[in-house]
Amino acid sequence: MPELAAWQWLLGGFCALLIGIAKTGAPGAAMLTVPLMVLTVGDARLAAAWTAPILITGDVFAVAYWRRHAEARALLSLVPWVAAGMVVGAAALSLSEPVLRRILGVIVLAMLAMNLWRRWRPGTGVGGHPSFYGIAAGFATTVANAAGPVMSMYLLMKNLPKEQFVATGAWFFLVVNIAKLPIYWSHHFFSRSSLQFDAAMIPAVACGALGGLWLVRRIPQRFFDGLILVMTAISTLILFR
Repeated sequence: MPELAAWQWLLGGFCALLIGIAKTGAPGAAMLTVPLMVLTVGDARLAAAWTAPILITGDVFAVAYWRRHAEARALLSLVPWVAAGMVVGAAALSLSEPVLRRILGVIVLAMLAMNLWRRWRPGTGVGGHPSFYGIAAGFATTVANAAGPVMSMYLLMKNLPKEQFVATGAWFFLVVNIAKLPIYWSHHFFSRSSLQFDAAMIPAVACGALGGLWLVRRIPQRFFDGLILVMTAISTLILFR
């Protein structure tokens, strides 16, 4: 098993729990896991790879729950641009850890800004060419597992019903997170320790996924989302130390 301190195991378990919750009931919770996983692993280059199998576990729960509502056609124009963004992201993973840590911090803060803009201006239309959304999503998910706000903006542009919105996003992230695995493997970011860590996180993801709907029904959505955004901003600022 990985030689991690007790607080790192607890923080990793908390991240896995949040990922489960994010996949079934509260997507905003996933943003908090990005900086927290860097703190858990201690290396921004490794954090994305250690998180990917945990995300895939959560994606499986999400797809199983929403499988009948996906609208695959909404993603077709995005595919080549996402692939291009992933290529750029794969190259960025070769940067030094301090540089990549700061890039990750900038990405998360930018995603937070997009999230806040969408909440404060809910009536404002969104637009733009799929190339922007695809490249941004491909790069952000490869480097930081932080493509959620970008994809939310893109799917809003498609005017999908709520069920199709959530289901289409679930399928997108399942496919993309699996597609990232060879990239992390080529950089030698996986190890026996990382895979053992990911396996140990499965129960926490399952608890989060199964308890996510129960939790969000009992906590006001605005309070929960606001708490997640504040905690994400604070933990992201730590990356710039």
